[in-house]
Amino acid sequence: MRLVSYSPNDARDARDARDPIGAGEPVRYLGAQLGDRVVDLATLAGAAGTELPGDLLALVRAGQPALDAARALLTAGEAAGWPPAAVHALDEVRLWAPLRPGKVVGVGLNYVEHVAESSRTLDTDRELPDRPVLFSKPATAITGPGQPILHNADLTEQLDWECELAVVIGRKAFRVAEQDAWQHVFGYSIINDISARDQRRSGQWFFSKGQDSYAPFGPAVLTADEIADPHDLELGLTVNGETKQHSNTRHMLFRIPRLIADISSGMTLEPGDVIATGSPSGVGAGLVPPQFLQPGDLVEATIQHIGTLANPVLDAR
Repeated sequence: MRLVSYSPNDARDARDARDPIGAGEPVRYLGAQLGDRVVDLATLAGAAGTELPGDLLALVRAGQPALDAARALLTAGEAAGWPPAAVHALDEVRLWAPLRPGKVVGVGLNYVEHVAESSRTLDTDRELPDRPVLFSKPATAITGPGQPILHNADLTEQLDWECELAVVIGRKAFRVAEQDAWQHVFGYSIINDISARDQRRSGQWFFSKGQDSYAPFGPAVLTADEIADPHDLELGLTVNGETKQHSNTRHMLFRIPRLIADISSGMTLEPGDVIATGSPSGVGAGLVPPQFLQPGDLVEATIQHIGTLANPVLDAR
């Protein structure tokens, strides 16, 4: 299933006071995208006399029975016809970040060519790491498709991009062996690991990578069964239509089972957590001369089968 968080275009005046980050924004609903349509899963369930969670994070936390129920409802709906109230044209809704994770675990230096360009331009070690290089992004960094990446010139002159495959955790994981890691994957999405390169502090990346809007995420989550091999996906990124990154996830230095095993060796991964699996080469800091994002730019990160995550850059001052 291709799962999205959406609001109808005509629902802009609705408010969800429970979400201070989203205050003043429309209430978001859980949908399944089927081509150019979005089917509201809670409405579909109600028409069938049952219930489903109303948002994607709740669906992930509800586990396999809820996911199986959603699939069954979609299958039945395709066969019998959709309740009109459950179906929206894709161009009549706004997509948001699919969910707000409890934590985002970033992986640095996970593509060999990116290790090389980082050692030239970012003073990182030129040797390949022998363990995953990890950092974190707070939930407040999450932003959705079409929403702006904030450029604050008081804080950075080196705002950079990184297209990455996002792994959404579906089951609690602690001290998980590599061979068992796939059981903990709910699905996949795209994350753009935005970085203020000139805000690293004594080698620490948190402020450089964790400011508001520095984790564009979406536009959908594909459940794990939709991706035959997550280590064979084309990925790339453009700025104003010009290609900056192009690679394939087969070039990951540490693959997804190793990442889950390493992270969970000392940190509990919870349902809805996201692992940003690292960037290929082609970041702005690695170009000659270096190039960085400016207000007015449009950044588009694309991963095969998942789609394109597009975000404008906005002057935040």
